[in-house]
Amino acid sequence: MQNWITDVIEQFGYIGVFFMIALENIFPPIPSEVILTFGGMMTSFSKLTVWGVILASTAGSVFGAAVLFKIGTYLDVPRLERIVDRWGHILRLKKEDIHKADSWFDRFGYWAVFLCRLVPLIRSLISIPAGMSGMRFSLFLLFTTLGTLIWNTILVYVGAAFGRNWEQVVYFMDIYSNLMYALLAAGLLLFLFLYVKKRRGR
Repeated sequence: MQNWITDVIEQFGYIGVFFMIALENIFPPIPSEVILTFGGMMTSFSKLTVWGVILASTAGSVFGAAVLFKIGTYLDVPRLERIVDRWGHILRLKKEDIHKADSWFDRFGYWAVFLCRLVPLIRSLISIPAGMSGMRFSLFLLFTTLGTLIWNTILVYVGAAFGRNWEQVVYFMDIYSNLMYALLAAGLLLFLFLYVKKRRGR
């Protein structure tokens, strides 16, 4: 996959960066770290500029996020309630759980969108619950753009600084990603444990 990513960017420049980052947002397994650091490295010996890569990648990220946001709008609360009515006894979910989650996202959703743009994998998937919550699309785009701009700027500049050694950055970003995945998994397990314990207490 890494060779395919670098080939596309080398051949199509800014358009390649835009396309790959948009695709990465819709299909999170594609690593943005490779796209951004390689794009940064390309600025050291091609016509690409650092800010050109940053703007192209940010535009691609926002486009991909908007697609997932739109998908999320089809999974609104009433639809989820119908799913819970049918399958909730298996999933141990009630309608109240959906409303609590929706209320939480109404309170903290915009900041969740902003902060999650700095977390691998989640940075893409957060767009779906944002769409589900009925978040204002204009504010979603604003917080998405701000968070994405920070992530992209850091990685593109680091890739430009490392030059031909850009793959060293990818190695350390893999460690960062694995650490984030472990923390997310631990958090999910803790949430499930407390949730089941609370339900049994009732």
